Amino acid sequence: MKQTWRWFGPDHIASMDDLVQSGVEGVVSALHHIPTGDVWSGEEIATRQQIIGRLKNGNPSGLRWDVAESLPVSEDIKKQIGGWREHIANYKTSMENLANAGLEVICYNFMPVLDWTRTDLAWRLPHGGTCMRFDYFDFAAFDLFILKRAGAKDDFPPDVVEEAEKRYRLMSEQAKDELARNITCGLPGAAENFSLEDVRMHLAEYDGISQDRLRANFVDFLEQVIPTAEKLGMRLCCHPDDPPFGLLGLPRIMSTEADYKKIMGAVDVSANGITLCSGSLGARADNDLPGMMRRLGSRVHFLHLRNVQRDEAGNGANFSGSFHESEHLDGATDMVALIAEIVREEASRKAAGRKDHQIPMRPDHGHDILEDLGRTGQPGYPIIGRLRGLAELRGIMQVVTHPEFGI
Repeated sequence: MKQTWRWFGPDHIASMDDLVQSGVEGVVSALHHIPTGDVWSGEEIATRQQIIGRLKNGNPSGLRWDVAESLPVSEDIKKQIGGWREHIANYKTSMENLANAGLEVICYNFMPVLDWTRTDLAWRLPHGGTCMRFDYFDFAAFDLFILKRAGAKDDFPPDVVEEAEKRYRLMSEQAKDELARNITCGLPGAAENFSLEDVRMHLAEYDGISQDRLRANFVDFLEQVIPTAEKLGMRLCCHPDDPPFGLLGLPRIMSTEADYKKIMGAVDVSANGITLCSGSLGARADNDLPGMMRRLGSRVHFLHLRNVQRDEAGNGANFSGSFHESEHLDGATDMVALIAEIVREEASRKAAGRKDHQIPMRPDHGHDILEDLGRTGQPGYPIIGRLRGLAELRGIMQVVTHPEFGI
């Protein structure tokens, strides 16, 4: 695996000097300041590459921009309304500009409205650090009593509605505002931050868009951009839904292995691939991450390695719908087994002569610990917490590739 680090740009709390000291081999970045749907120009891409390539003292960093995450897909494309055709044309132009600059991998998602969802961005852990959390009951309180979505009550079991109402009544106005901000804060690093009215507007535009319709719109998008990717020698890789189950009455189409098989089968070429995010997919008990890597590995173009701990529901169920970001080696996903499958896939690619035999990965999310606490960085992207995760993942990589003990 090629060890990379997500970097949000010049205003991010980590510098290239920090990344070099961490020992990473590449950078994952995006032009978050450019509005979704607009073209990423060659000049903007070159500027970002120049910044990544230099240390504070002007010396070369030795790092390069390896993965574009995310080149975002607009809501107009997902819904096929407004300027969606122009946005697809712009997307292809951005792909061409990235390819001309030497980038080969683009990560994106096709989640409707909210690109990812958490109810708490700084949930206190027993060791004193914090992490991100999705609490199903708090989310229900938001949906039912803050957003006041029509028909929301029909989407939750009666006991969840009852508990959500109790929690809502105990919330201060400040707590209600914070919950709403956390849920609507949008994709990390993105310029978009939805208001409640924005969310209601988007939800209204999704009326009548079923799961099948959204999947058909996704296939339409892929049928137009994947030929460009093939021509340019690029690999596109879709990130799974986060969390990987229905929210706000919206369709979800990238939550399970079956979802990925449908999309890859619809546009069945290597350039149409997967971002295997062990944290997002791991929030579902029926997602077998090592098995998914084993069965779908030839189309995995990017790896997000993180872990989540699912809450027990009681009554014989093993998941309540709630989870929190756990330590990288302590959660629902067997990270040792997953990395072993990744190493096997890379060995198979190398034997077959594939030039992409080394899959870029990054340690995803992490706990806020030590000096991370109190820093104002992107939620889920602390420096020390991710360094700890990277060190743990490196340890597994060393063992599973060691001549005496490994594969």
